Amino acid sequence: MKRLNDAVVVEARDLSIHYRSRDALSYHLAVDGVSFDILPGDVLGVVGESGSGKSTLALTIAAMGDRYALDENSPEICGGSLHVYGTDMRSLTRRRRDRLTLVTGYLAQDAAVRLNPQLTVGENVAEPIFQRDRRFSQREAAEAVATLVDAVRLPLSMLERYPFELSSGQRQRVALARALILEPTFLVADEPTRGVDATVRDGVIGVLRDLQEQRGFAAMVVSSDLDVVSALTDRVAVLDRGVLIGIGAMDELLAEPQHPYLRSLAAARNNLGTHKAVS
Repeated sequence: MKRLNDAVVVEARDLSIHYRSRDALSYHLAVDGVSFDILPGDVLGVVGESGSGKSTLALTIAAMGDRYALDENSPEICGGSLHVYGTDMRSLTRRRRDRLTLVTGYLAQDAAVRLNPQLTVGENVAEPIFQRDRRFSQREAAEAVATLVDAVRLPLSMLERYPFELSSGQRQRVALARALILEPTFLVADEPTRGVDATVRDGVIGVLRDLQEQRGFAAMVVSSDLDVVSALTDRVAVLDRGVLIGIGAMDELLAEPQHPYLRSLAAARNNLGTHKAVS
């Protein structure tokens, strides 16, 4: 099998993505001409308000449009170019998608809700292994699941529990373990703390940060919360209504912001810093 190009994980050039209407007579442009790179081991944060196109971008890059459609249909690349591990995403065949999803983990924003309620925690985490190879060793799969469940800081006693028996933070950790069970070299995490109680949010972020540092995978972390992104990386891409309005080190982007949304982020960050200093 031809090896995937590992020199650049993601290369987007003037990338535009749209959705077709139900009658296919009109389109909604969700991402408009963005360009950026993600290199091996890099973590890129993507920040934007609801409707900014950040989840559409994540979905397209993760090559999961046929499984996790955000609307009645899947996003389509309509302009520019997108390559993930050297694979042209504009001419993506099912075989190429299968190869990409072996090295790309995807944590959807509702991944914790999508856990199969009829499967135990252990079975949920192991499911991607057996979707790939039904004849995979049960013993090896169990070892891999136990190792990862321990890595996301859950007691092994939870392996036999069901999702409804877990807290929101615990379910999110299970979803993260499931996204990483095939040992991807690139993780796309869309709103990794959505639905998680504020009191355990830092724990989820800490697990994700520690796993990335230990395993060295590249990652794209999407969030509307600047604090979440700040805890994971200093390199940020900011989207506003599908347009990339800034990319680079967070301190530099927010030092002298010209765009209104960047100014609002800078103000929010300054307020947060003031509150922390007072406390």
